[in-house]
Amino acid sequence: MPAGDDHLIFRPLDVDLRRSPLRRSLDAPTRVLGAFNPGLTRLPSGHLLLMVRVAEALVEPVVDGYARAIRWTPEGYVLDRHTRASVDMTDPRQFSRTVGTTRLLGLTSISWLLPVELSADGREVVAVHYERAIEPAASYQEYGVEDARTSKVDGTWYMTTCSVSAERHCTTLHVSENGLDYELKGIVLDHQNKDMVVFEGKVDGKFVALTRPLGEVYFLYPEASPYAGGPSIHLAASPDALHWKPFDQPGIRARKGSTSSMKVGAGSPPIRTDRGWLVVYHGVEPRETVGVYRSFWALLDLDDPSRILRIEDERPLLEANPSLTEPLAAQRYLPTPVVFTTGIVDAGDHYIVASGEGDLACRITAVPKERFS
Repeated sequence: MPAGDDHLIFRPLDVDLRRSPLRRSLDAPTRVLGAFNPGLTRLPSGHLLLMVRVAEALVEPVVDGYARAIRWTPEGYVLDRHTRASVDMTDPRQFSRTVGTTRLLGLTSISWLLPVELSADGREVVAVHYERAIEPAASYQEYGVEDARTSKVDGTWYMTTCSVSAERHCTTLHVSENGLDYELKGIVLDHQNKDMVVFEGKVDGKFVALTRPLGEVYFLYPEASPYAGGPSIHLAASPDALHWKPFDQPGIRARKGSTSSMKVGAGSPPIRTDRGWLVVYHGVEPRETVGVYRSFWALLDLDDPSRILRIEDERPLLEANPSLTEPLAAQRYLPTPVVFTTGIVDAGDHYIVASGEGDLACRITAVPKERFS
């Protein structure tokens, strides 16, 4: 795969819905809203593995004046109904309803994870492992399993995912000894956290992760501060990848006046380089409902990851590429450009970077290593 190569490797129409886990119990017609935000790792064979988020949505989300949502139960998948007049469906990814002073969300799709095996260079799909798909398996995942990030540490694969339910919005951990078959270990972060990624290597004998806790209250920085308030990247350490202690120091924060002033969040798992931990993260520029998502990068100190050695938050590493999704124009549903990087592997003179393009498809980009100099 030559450096600079950029292509879509897996699209919504590549998903065989006849083999979807929803087919076992849901009769309502569905479609793939997106096949995107893939975790990425290299298997023992040398092949690459994408863990693709499949967002499966109802063909008819509104019927007879009701907005419908898919929910997992131990007995199978069911449909819930909400009076259409009571919900806001401005955002195509979700609908909202205010109860008292609390804004509650419903999803227009339910997500599960599909392992897609690629050739070593990321150019071809070798196999799609429907029999190893990861679907909701507990009440804290009743609205889906989202956005896998896969890290290999000391010969074991650790995959974090976002699990969604009315109970909680949490981070869950899956572990594998071969990179392909994963066991759910349960909840590791109980607060809302969309972007937990484990470093590909330990620091002082401990696991380290980037996190991004969310909330409804954020406080102002002083007027003279260079930082914008809002969601930002934090760090945490763990002796076993199950029990996490947040760092006291802040991590990567959005700067005032930058294109990331809306929020920042972790992207691909940090990987060790001679110069520091290489982090690819996303920054969001306010625009319309969703915002514009771009990928940026930073270097963190190898011994103290809270120390930022370099941050490149002005020139994006990746931006949305409309030409890639032009053949999928009829399926686009987001009003703003989005690229959401979720994985990186070393490929010699370049890195292979995996991203979600437009919350629609999986994008593979070969980034020359000199880009990070």
